[in-house]
Amino acid sequence: MNQAASRNVNPAPLTQWVVAKFGGTSVADFEAMNRSADVVLSNSNVRLVVLSASAGVTNLLVELAEGKESSRRIFLQDEIRRIQYAIIDKLTQPDVIREEIDRMLDNVAMLSEAASLATSHALTDELVSHGELMSTLLFVEILRQRAVAAEWFDVRKVMRTTDRFGRAEPDTSTLFDLSAQQLLPRIQNAIVVTQGFIGAEAKGRTTTLGRGGSDYTAALLGEALSLARVDIWTDVPGIYTTDPRVVPAAKRIDRIAFEEAAEMATFGAKVLHPATLLPAVRRGIPVFVGSSKDPAAGGTMVCNTTENPPLFRALALRRKQTLLTLHSLTMLHSQGFLAEVFGILARHNISVDLITTSEVSIALTLDTTGSTSSGDSLLTTSLLTELSSVCRVEVEENLALIALIGNKLSQARGVGKEVFGVLDPFNIRMICYGASSYNLCFLVPGDDANQVVQTLHKNIFE
Repeated sequence: MNQAASRNVNPAPLTQWVVAKFGGTSVADFEAMNRSADVVLSNSNVRLVVLSASAGVTNLLVELAEGKESSRRIFLQDEIRRIQYAIIDKLTQPDVIREEIDRMLDNVAMLSEAASLATSHALTDELVSHGELMSTLLFVEILRQRAVAAEWFDVRKVMRTTDRFGRAEPDTSTLFDLSAQQLLPRIQNAIVVTQGFIGAEAKGRTTTLGRGGSDYTAALLGEALSLARVDIWTDVPGIYTTDPRVVPAAKRIDRIAFEEAAEMATFGAKVLHPATLLPAVRRGIPVFVGSSKDPAAGGTMVCNTTENPPLFRALALRRKQTLLTLHSLTMLHSQGFLAEVFGILARHNISVDLITTSEVSIALTLDTTGSTSSGDSLLTTSLLTELSSVCRVEVEENLALIALIGNKLSQARGVGKEVFGVLDPFNIRMICYGASSYNLCFLVPGDDANQVVQTLHKNIFE
């Protein structure tokens, strides 16, 4: 489906226009929406705005999609109404937009009742999409009450995807064509406000790109329209050497290369969605990350290359990791065992993160932070039964993956000593080093994760 990368396109952006994406906390309430409107209006090059749902709304919609009994449904719907009405009630002319939001809430009630009878991934996507639809309607009204030419646009008209509900993949070739036809003329005449996270499959049914997909939407639209920059506005002013909530002394990184930021996102940094950077990399479009709460504080620019990149750039932490160790004497001097194991994992839609091998065993990690889209465990009985038919299986849970992100790590001397020399008090469960020159990864018990990150950060960055 992803044909954009193979197109013979000019990688340089064709305009100076910017797409600005605002996360849930940036559109959480009336005050947050107005701060985000200030950000939009402070830069005349912002022509396209992509929004998440107001903070908390998506979680409420997801619970409704699980199929709740009547009293719980009413409570959840009232909570959604309360969040959206708190914004409406502060508008100078609330009546028209209240009618539109009420129609959305009626749809939510109808779909919630359907989910109480029978749930499905398609129904979940249709229900959850209302968060973005409502937040964008409200944001357009906030811009209009400032006498700004703003237009609401349903992103499903251009964001065509597969029908893998919950984790749909965009058809970038169709996105390019439809964006040129429908979006480009609109952003020439007004600020266009649209939804992140959602799309539509070939039959017109609503799909979602997965949690964090609003960042991905912004980058995809930026690529499709050849825009000059993608701005990601969140609740933190940029990308830091590690999570400031874990290490208060973490330092902001002013400029970072795509490869480094992608490694950070992949290994757990929450500021960017792991897939966000891919469309931007294809077009060479820089991505700016800043805080809508304090735009004057600056932020981080993610770009193709940086001058004199340091050996060590950042530490990323990903919790809820599972380690599978597979033992089999038939591995010894034999062929095909790895292929058989990965064939089993593929049949169960299991993606492996890290892997190490010995003569008679394989250790591999699974990221279980999100489990499946339905909330089920990745380690199903059928998977473990099938694996047990070819090897002895050991499962260790509640581990944490720590990734040291850097540049040319595999070519540098003394990296192992500098990293592991200060970690003697901790049990290092697994190490992966050398496959990438951008990272060194290892597993530790989940309860030790914060202390390990704090110790390493102090030794390397402070």
